[in-house]
Amino acid sequence: MAKQAARIYPNPVHLTREWQNFISEGRPVFKNAITWTLRANRCSEISRRPGLSEAEALGVDYFNSNGDPPMESKPLGRTGVTIPEIGLGTSRYRGGIEPLRKGISLGGFIDTAEMYGTEDVVGTAVQGTRDSAFIASKVLPRNLKYSDLMQALERSLKLLQTDYIDLYQLHYPNPSVPIAESMRAMEELVDQGKIRFIGVSNFSTTELSEAMQAMTKYEIVSNQVQYSLTHRNIQGDLLPFCQQHHITVIAHTPLDRGGLVAKPILRRRQAVGVLQKVASQTGRTVAQVALNWGLSHANVVVIPKSNRTEGVIENCGASGWSLTLEQVGSLDEAFK
Repeated sequence: MAKQAARIYPNPVHLTREWQNFISEGRPVFKNAITWTLRANRCSEISRRPGLSEAEALGVDYFNSNGDPPMESKPLGRTGVTIPEIGLGTSRYRGGIEPLRKGISLGGFIDTAEMYGTEDVVGTAVQGTRDSAFIASKVLPRNLKYSDLMQALERSLKLLQTDYIDLYQLHYPNPSVPIAESMRAMEELVDQGKIRFIGVSNFSTTELSEAMQAMTKYEIVSNQVQYSLTHRNIQGDLLPFCQQHHITVIAHTPLDRGGLVAKPILRRRQAVGVLQKVASQTGRTVAQVALNWGLSHANVVVIPKSNRTEGVIENCGASGWSLTLEQVGSLDEAFK
């Protein structure tokens, strides 16, 4: 009997009603979601089979432009919209436009930030494919006052060469600015059609709860925090809180800045040995196993960074398959 998979994906999400609402309200819509709706409706009979991945449920007729199966996706909060389960991180990114374009073609989304100084290269990379690219960006904590936040968004739009950002996030909390003031600006930006969804980053459970209470029109759909085999602090209370409230966790630094794939330090050598063993069992790379471990958790997507096209391809290859429960357990034990 086959080992039980750690992830069992639900049937493909039928977005017809949600996207009709977006269109009727005049909000920006990216074409991938409309295409997904058409595909999901055409394979409704297949999708009723339990335990299928999204790629399997779509059937063998549906592939991206490279002939690869489409990247699997996860719900973004309670929006009714799904996002790719693997994104392209751009903190300290120096790879130019080609790795980003490759990642988009493989189905990934892009995460950038005012702080990173990479919004301009992201804007160049998405030219010609903006309608099929999901862009997440973040505003600096010093710009969380109402007027400063509105101006920061305009600067980001100019650098990104777009008229809207899919997911706009507060990069860090700023105790000197009332969270209600920041969220009033964020909700106004949604009303103006300049951002689609509101997220936060590096918020603790308490800070996230306070931010949620400050919302008057829309929900916080995501919290971007550090999460990897070697950094699992959020499993104590933040991850369960986000799962309970249907808030997507965007895991940054999921490869521990290369620490999980580079030559391990002495204290981690035994743990990395287990990681390498699982990679051998699955026929995947160490990086892919480490990323898939993150994806094995509900509500979690990952945003690894690579300056090389080959690295982006490898990272995107962490989608479309699952570790077994036993393999997830062995990694949990090794890196505890």
